[in-house]
Amino acid sequence: MALIYVVEDDKNIQEIEAFALQNIGYKVASFSTAGEFYGALKQQLPDLVLLDVMLPDEDGLSIVKKLRSREDTVLIPVIMVTAKTSEIDKVKGLDIGADDYMTKPFGVMELISRVKAMLRRSAKPEDKEKILRLGNIVLDREKHAVSVNGEPCELTYKEYELLKLLMTNAGIVTTREVILDRIWGIDFEGESRTLDMHIKTLRQKLKEEGSMIKTVRNVGYIMNT
Repeated sequence: MALIYVVEDDKNIQEIEAFALQNIGYKVASFSTAGEFYGALKQQLPDLVLLDVMLPDEDGLSIVKKLRSREDTVLIPVIMVTAKTSEIDKVKGLDIGADDYMTKPFGVMELISRVKAMLRRSAKPEDKEKILRLGNIVLDREKHAVSVNGEPCELTYKEYELLKLLMTNAGIVTTREVILDRIWGIDFEGESRTLDMHIKTLRQKLKEEGSMIKTVRNVGYIMNT
C-alpha cells in the first residue's frame, strides 16, 4: 500500500485530498506545516508527496529544493498544488524539481488520476538495458542517474522518465500522445502544455546536448545525434 504525504494548510482541502486518496486504498498522512512534514520524513519516507505551494512557515518551492538536495528524498515524486495559474509559476515549480503541477480548483478524479499515474511510473520496472548512451549523454537505469560530458546532470523524476523514453526510442518519432500516456498516464487537455515545458527545461539542463531533442511539428519529438 503506497504512503502519500499531503502537505496542505487549508483544512478543508486537506481533508478532501486525504479522504479521496484513502477511499481508493492509499495510506495518507496529512500535515499543515513544513515543520510537521520534515518531522514525519525523519520517521518514514512516503511514496509520493502532494505539496501545497503556500504554507504558513515555508514556501513549497523551498521545500522541493530541500527534497531534491537530499539523497534519501531526491527520487520521491512531488505533485505541487497551488492557486497560482501563470505559466512562469508552473515553469519555476517544475524547474526546481517538482514532477507535476495542479492548479486549484481541481476535481477529485483529476487528483486521483494524477496520483495513480505518478505512482505507476515511479514503480515501473526497468528494462533489461541498464545503460543508455546517446552522444555525450549517459543514462544509468540502476543508479537513476544522468551525466552529460562526464558531468552529473540533475533531473526531476518527470524529466528523467522523459529523457529515458526519448533515448530508448532514439531515431524514432515519439508522438505527444504516447509521451503523455507513458509519462503522465493521463490525457488531460492541459497536459500538452506541461509536456512542452518539460521538454524546454530538459533541453536547458542537457546544455549543448539538448539540441538532440528535436520537435516534429504537430506530431511529437525525436532524439538523435
